[in-house]
Amino acid sequence: MDIIQNTKRPDNWKDAAPFPPENTVTFAGQPQLPKLPLPELETTLSTLRSSLKTLSWNEEEITEVERKIREFEKEGGVGWTLQGRLNTRRDDTNIRHWLEDFWDNNAYLKYRDSVMINVSYYYCFSHQPRHLPQTAVSRAAYLIRAALLERKAYKQGSMLPEMNRKDPICMDTWRWMFDCCRIPGLEGADWSVTGAKPSDTGNEGHIIVLRRNRPWKVEISKDGRLLSVAEIEKQLQHIYDNSTEGPEVGVLTSNHRDAWAKDYASLVSADPQNATNLEDIATAAFVVCLDTARPASPLELSKLTFHGGENGEMLGNRWWDKPAQIVICDNAEAGYVGEHSVMDGTPSVTMLDRMLSAIKSPDFDHGNTDNQVLHLSPPSLLEWKTTPSIQNAIASARKAAGANIGKQDMGMTSTSYGRDAVKKFGFSPDAWAQMIIQLAYHRLVAATSPHKSGRRRNGGTYEAASTRGFLKGRTETIRTVSEESMAWCDSMENSNASEEERKRLLKAATKRHGEDATKAVKAMGIDRHLFGLQSVLKPGEDVPELFKDPLFVRAKSWIVSTSAIFSPHFTRGYGWGQVMPNGFGVAYMTGFPDELKFTVTSQKDQPNAQFVRELEKAAEDLRSLFESQDTSLKSHI
Repeated sequence: MDIIQNTKRPDNWKDAAPFPPENTVTFAGQPQLPKLPLPELETTLSTLRSSLKTLSWNEEEITEVERKIREFEKEGGVGWTLQGRLNTRRDDTNIRHWLEDFWDNNAYLKYRDSVMINVSYYYCFSHQPRHLPQTAVSRAAYLIRAALLERKAYKQGSMLPEMNRKDPICMDTWRWMFDCCRIPGLEGADWSVTGAKPSDTGNEGHIIVLRRNRPWKVEISKDGRLLSVAEIEKQLQHIYDNSTEGPEVGVLTSNHRDAWAKDYASLVSADPQNATNLEDIATAAFVVCLDTARPASPLELSKLTFHGGENGEMLGNRWWDKPAQIVICDNAEAGYVGEHSVMDGTPSVTMLDRMLSAIKSPDFDHGNTDNQVLHLSPPSLLEWKTTPSIQNAIASARKAAGANIGKQDMGMTSTSYGRDAVKKFGFSPDAWAQMIIQLAYHRLVAATSPHKSGRRRNGGTYEAASTRGFLKGRTETIRTVSEESMAWCDSMENSNASEEERKRLLKAATKRHGEDATKAVKAMGIDRHLFGLQSVLKPGEDVPELFKDPLFVRAKSWIVSTSAIFSPHFTRGYGWGQVMPNGFGVAYMTGFPDELKFTVTSQKDQPNAQFVRELEKAAEDLRSLFESQDTSLKSHI
């Protein structure tokens, strides 16, 4: 019970998750990965100047922030003191990654608001392949079997590593994909635990299946081998047939982290059975959510997967602290929810893409090929022992989650042209999609701001770039708003600008975007460096004036947060929550040959539908620059 009864975070908690065996395929490239570089202070501040100029509202702001930058970077100034501390961390042989602890803690584990919406992300899958049964139990069984095969390949070290073209990328965060769980901390900081062991072969362990809020423990193997699809179906059918409505204990995981930490302690102390349940959930390979819902559209499926539905109807049928949850609805629609704190979305994309491709293949490994189903002990129902105070806590958590969900809005749209057309025009699909987003938001600001200017923005645009080419690398920011992108947006709103000028400015903007993206992937962006400089301030030290400057703060307020992933199996959408209360989250995919797909999240007091319409218009206007033929957009708001 040590895993779930610690009330204080262990100092070495992140060393608990084991690696696959040495000298295996999965981690073959790890020893050659370079350490994350630390940019030079002068380089970061030079880039910062350019970024701040782009988002300034007047010359006075530029003059003032320039004064603070000069003060920060002067010889012997505070900037050099902080840079020196980062240099010491970088050179410390006991520290594998100068940013890792800061990022884990300050970006995620000390974050106290709900992880649902604010930290979690989701993917929605294409339909079950037509050659397979179209029932929910079959859909779930195939997804579980495929996930267990991926887990086994990882644990045995036979999984092919992820690659960036010909170069391997860091596989470290895969250690936190399976058998793990986030734990709410009573002292203002969470951590993750793992039930994985170095001796694991992947043929041992269990999963947790949630149905009508009730958790069931399902052993994944029999006689030293993984259960077959048919055997998993048998176990799941028992759960479908025997689940009645249970207490919504899972709702507690959606609450404010401090409230959940107290309720977690109450659950443990209320009855030894609760402690056992929490242990089983924490160490489960992953969680499977068998929802009673029947979403009728991609938008309904997205909301259901993201936060339990329009009204949170499936909220109790989740365990939001698990890094991997597979959701299967009664009409066989399916998706995935990830918890972001110690593992980004790219490893889960790889895992799910491999799973779904394997299921689609006629050569999928079903297990025992003769379809003989061995005698299996039925799954174990994990009963909760709830007291009146715990029941009150559940009601309070549901009320808080309902208010959170009630604020959320979502829009979806796709274009009638895709990657192939964009490449024909001579552009990077990612840069093209970013310019669609920039122009759409430029117009939205001009339409909704009293200043009627697209340049009067309340924050910057964040695009996530992976730094997994470095040991323990995670992400860096591409600051998409540049002078070049602003100039192009201005030209699109200037009736006197010629088509040729607009094309020239678009090419300049996408060229700049490509340069900034390359720097970010090489860990030469500025935001993780600035984050590190702020993180090495010691308690009681004065915060540098630069870090408090309104323009500096505005520029790193991600009013538009964007990211792109791709799997051909995610045709039903994917996304996450907006970063700022007055902002938008824009998830997009550019890998389909005949469409670009966008999902926009925001709070309901923001003009979500208007932003989606602006995306549609911007996408058409870009196409029209290079193709006179009229092509419309397909909207799924």
